[in-house]
Amino acid sequence: MKKQTQNTSWKHRLHEIIYEADTRAGKLFDVVLLIAILASVLLVMLESVESIDSKYHYYLNISEWVITLLFTIEYILRVIAINKPTKYIFSFYGIIDLLSTLPKYLAIIFTGTHSLIALRLLRLLRIFRILKLTRYIGASNNLMVALKASKAKISVFLFFVVIVCTILGTVMYMIEGAENGFTSIPRSVYWAIVTLTTVGFGDIAPQTPIGQFIASIIMILGYGIIAIPTGIVSTQIAKMENIDTNTQACPNCGIEKHKDGAEFCYNCGNKLN
Repeated sequence: MKKQTQNTSWKHRLHEIIYEADTRAGKLFDVVLLIAILASVLLVMLESVESIDSKYHYYLNISEWVITLLFTIEYILRVIAINKPTKYIFSFYGIIDLLSTLPKYLAIIFTGTHSLIALRLLRLLRIFRILKLTRYIGASNNLMVALKASKAKISVFLFFVVIVCTILGTVMYMIEGAENGFTSIPRSVYWAIVTLTTVGFGDIAPQTPIGQFIASIIMILGYGIIAIPTGIVSTQIAKMENIDTNTQACPNCGIEKHKDGAEFCYNCGNKLN
């Protein structure tokens, strides 16, 4: 019984350091991890510079292997520290952690995969939890909820934009014609989308006065259309009040986004650290 308690205590401490950002050890672990990620990406960038790689390839390669081995150990520890490893392995961060570790090993067998190590930049998403930017954590949670609540309205809006672009593209095809670059309706619709979104590549441009007048209307309309999705999402966010800033991860199932002051996991009921 005593041995089992010691094992549980050791595993609990490991989980607290790796998954939590509330303790000094946990924050130090994650900050060091972020520095290692940045260093790894910097090494990949330096290797892509031929003059630097030809001179320091050996040292760059050794440094990258050291960092890769550290990430491998970190990944294994993350799997060990949680009671339900599959919850972490198949989670967003779990998949990113695995994909960011594999390229160096795959580079031994396959050529051209080493540059995929740049995927480690995605791991920097942890900085929002690590550095305790809680208001951004709460805001990001609210943004996701607002987007889900607004998906029906946004879908209708996008469908309306597609219809407008199709109609305007067809009109411009009829007015301008192939001699002015509007060789087909799909190409004209492409021009309407580019113009409406205010991108304006300039590869196609109307030449007739009527076409230019319609193009001017589309450009002005584009500014108004861009603001509509923002207004829809902003309205949903304004309806939300409580922003939870809890950064704890359940030591049993690994799930996050608990309510402030929560003592038990809302998913599996396990006691939080």
